[in-house]
Amino acid sequence: MQRFAAGEADRLLIGLTLAVKLGVLVIGAAAYAWMNGAFDASGAIGVWNRWDAPHYLDLVVFGYRAEDAGNLVGPDGYRSIYPGDLPLYIVFYPLFPWIAAAVNVLVGDPLVSALVVATAASLFVAPLLYRLVRIDEGSGVALRAAWFLLIFPTAYFLHIGYTESLFLALVLGSMLAARTERWWLAGLLGGLAALTRVNGLVLLLALPAEAASQWFDAPRGERHFRAGWLAIGLVAVGFAGYLALNQLVYGDPLTFLQVQREHWFKEAAPPWEAIATAFGWFQAEDLESVILYAGLELGFAALGLAGVIVAAFRLRPALFAWMAGNWILFTSTSFLLSMPRYTLTLFPLMILMGIATRRTWALVAVSLVSLAGFIYFAARFATGVWAF
Repeated sequence: MQRFAAGEADRLLIGLTLAVKLGVLVIGAAAYAWMNGAFDASGAIGVWNRWDAPHYLDLVVFGYRAEDAGNLVGPDGYRSIYPGDLPLYIVFYPLFPWIAAAVNVLVGDPLVSALVVATAASLFVAPLLYRLVRIDEGSGVALRAAWFLLIFPTAYFLHIGYTESLFLALVLGSMLAARTERWWLAGLLGGLAALTRVNGLVLLLALPAEAASQWFDAPRGERHFRAGWLAIGLVAVGFAGYLALNQLVYGDPLTFLQVQREHWFKEAAPPWEAIATAFGWFQAEDLESVILYAGLELGFAALGLAGVIVAAFRLRPALFAWMAGNWILFTSTSFLLSMPRYTLTLFPLMILMGIATRRTWALVAVSLVSLAGFIYFAARFATGVWAF
């Protein structure tokens, strides 16, 4: 594998990110043309505004509200796709819609604003992963890991109005900063990650694991407490900001738990309960439900668990902590849902794939399988069929 300087690798990976993004737009255009018999640029973008994405757009325009009579009208006549549902959107963490709202002041189109934020963040994801992995594994593994992240079967979420690209950029930035002993930057980015998605809290496991590794790696005479480690607490501060939002809007810092339980029917539960529920879908009468809610949910859960086990022996403790903490969080719920999408944030899995594909045939084989999944799932999403 050719060696790259950091700047060269950044340019290559940004180019690959843009190429994949173009592929996503082509899939959207093809989906729109197939459904409507003609091509329309705005429609080709609009096909990505599905499932959770419209909720973020409502937050961009109207913000968090405890009450919604269903008659709100925003700039240029914007109306909620689901009128009256704004009080339910507290389960969506605020950093992504807040940044998109700031962009929307200039752009004047909430969908375009959300895509701008996702696009800008996505350009950092692969280069940050490359830089993090290169420290311990070398440039070859690092480049392959970044490639596998970009073509992961659900990586199209990096390019649409979801939080994946922003979240991964913040988490990778935080862990890279910690690995290079820039602890206050690590804490700041970690706090922003915890204000983006709940699993940002897993950094409270990963960052101390990195600090412990640096402690034990140092010669005995140089092992001492570092004031910068206190910055890890900023992750908790970020989550506290989300709790404060709950308190400010609803009068209860834990409102999100109630809404999650009463509207989305999800609450904390042992992992075996969610796994058992997924196995129950094998009894469904239609094949699509068997494949989606049993096969793929359990398949990606198994892939993540395998990654956790291998990471415990092969990767740095901080990466194992990130994998294990996230996997437990994703499966400790009433039922498995969106495991293929959540697995995208298990980036140490891509590192393991980069290690396992040193031979060209393995690299080609895994790439083809991943790309096939990417195209299939992205096409499903763009045509309005559930795809995580």
